[in-house]
Amino acid sequence: MSGVGGVARRVVAGLVAGGVAVGLLGVAHQLRPAPYGDRLLRSGHGEWSARAQGAVVVGYDRRTGAPRWRYARVGHRPLDVLPARGAVITLWDDGLLTDTDGRSVRWHRALPDAADWLPAQGGTGVLRPLGRGILAVVTPSRVTAYRTADGDLRWVLPARQGCAFRPDGAVRRGAALLLAQPCADAAWTGQLVALDDLGRIVPDRTPLGNDLPGRHHRHLDAEKRLAWPR
Repeated sequence: MSGVGGVARRVVAGLVAGGVAVGLLGVAHQLRPAPYGDRLLRSGHGEWSARAQGAVVVGYDRRTGAPRWRYARVGHRPLDVLPARGAVITLWDDGLLTDTDGRSVRWHRALPDAADWLPAQGGTGVLRPLGRGILAVVTPSRVTAYRTADGDLRWVLPARQGCAFRPDGAVRRGAALLLAQPCADAAWTGQLVALDDLGRIVPDRTPLGNDLPGRHHRHLDAEKRLAWPR
């Protein structure tokens, strides 16, 4: 009987230890930091407009002005925010782009080589809407276009060799964004680039879809074609 009792005690001890381990795993899961240091606090519903306020992005009720949500990333601060059809796109000081609709953070994208230019740039002119749900992110070395609905990368336009884009040097002309591309040894006509949601505006562009999967609208594309909608 003592042998049977010893086995029973060992079984019980094993079950208790297993339960403790499961409990500790659950606690560890709850304490695990959110990806990218995201902290999103929600309170109530209603239409909102967002702006950066210190180290956080705050969505304010359009009617009452009361805060509806607060979004922060641990150890980072927002440099610029851009409204995007019920969401807001934020550029952070570490070069991360995020999109939130006040209920969740829908996507993240990291800008390459941000440490080389972003501290001096300060985010001015980096986020440029191009229409049809496309966002251009202008850096000195390239313009990168993302679909705002899901963060899908649509096209990339690198600066010409020996030239650099100026994020703060752009103006709108109708549907086109005219972007300065200063070069040391080029005529002034080569130092200005015209862009729209399909890329660089040039004659005889080939088709590229920028719509969400399942739509069948066709546009004319320019420059670097990356992918058809998935």
